[in-house]
Amino acid sequence: MSNPILARIEFGHLEGRRPRHAGKNARLGDHGDRINLPIARVTTDDGASGFGMVRASREQLAGLIGSGFDDAFTPESGVSKAWRALEFPLWDLQAKRKGVPVHRLIAPDTSAPPGARRVPCYDTSLYIDDLHLASHDEAAALIAAEAMEGWHRGHRAFKIKVGRGARHMPLDEGTKRDILVIRAVREAVGPDARLMVDANNGYNLNLAKRVLRDTADCAIYWLEEAFHEDAVLYRDLKDWLAHEGMPVLVADGEGDASPALLDWARDGLIDVVQYDIFGHGLSHWLATGRQLASWSVGAAPHHYGTLIGNYTACHLAPALATFQYAEWDEATTPGLGTDGYRLEDGAVVLPETHGFGLELDEELFAYSVADNGFTLTA
Repeated sequence: MSNPILARIEFGHLEGRRPRHAGKNARLGDHGDRINLPIARVTTDDGASGFGMVRASREQLAGLIGSGFDDAFTPESGVSKAWRALEFPLWDLQAKRKGVPVHRLIAPDTSAPPGARRVPCYDTSLYIDDLHLASHDEAAALIAAEAMEGWHRGHRAFKIKVGRGARHMPLDEGTKRDILVIRAVREAVGPDARLMVDANNGYNLNLAKRVLRDTADCAIYWLEEAFHEDAVLYRDLKDWLAHEGMPVLVADGEGDASPALLDWARDGLIDVVQYDIFGHGLSHWLATGRQLASWSVGAAPHHYGTLIGNYTACHLAPALATFQYAEWDEATTPGLGTDGYRLEDGAVVLPETHGFGLELDEELFAYSVADNGFTLTA
């Protein structure tokens, strides 16, 4: 059918659960064991449909009802700007219409046979879960045991939340515990696993240097959000790392990133850019990825708390020349089928199922639409 019309949008929230409670980071309280997933399904007047996560108001979505679907995509930029309130359902729909998975729609390299695309990922579940323990050694053992839970799921890279002294513990004691936790996780997962640490802006420059110096033999791969973005301090940190001979990457950008972040990446102050996959958008990420590749800067799209971000970011990976890792927040959500994906030996094996390779349970989704969502029709 030529230029099918967007005839219906169904929207609802699915609720999921992590396998264990997620604690604090350097600045926020407990993240809990529940996740909330706002889902929209779009259907055109020829019966084709696609779904994905949506963060948009009812009014924004209503403005797209009745529009011609051919206007939604351009070969150069993906989903057109006017349609990006529905970006992820539209990527799913477009790939299904073309009879391909999203990763082959955006990166159609025929040299990668079916089943061969594997995306490295890291376990992002190592939060500050130990504040109830008085003993630093017991705390370190707890986080190391959590890392081993991820190891047995198939992870071979792990991101550790640090910055206990920023808010939750006295500064010196919290910093000592951060160091012991890093060392315990390294010992647990062995020398070949990748370790990242994320301070969520809970350090200053000197604390960052102290922790990196005292864990130098742990081969930290990147330090994320060491402190609030500051070009002067990042330049100092980069110069210090070079002087010390530490090949630690500097990562930043997941939250309310500075407008100058890409300039700093171009200038060598940021090694890995982490714009959120949903906040920045898959289409915008394609353009950003080309910039980062031209500067040899890594790309590692952030997400947390939705489950579906685990899979969405993986489809972007083959299109980004400097892609580093997908962030993996382990959870299950009744109503969302993920059986097409496998996590093995540190990587996600991408499915060849059309669209994002995910399934909606019709009964549970219909209930969510009726209970906490809405339906818009042309």
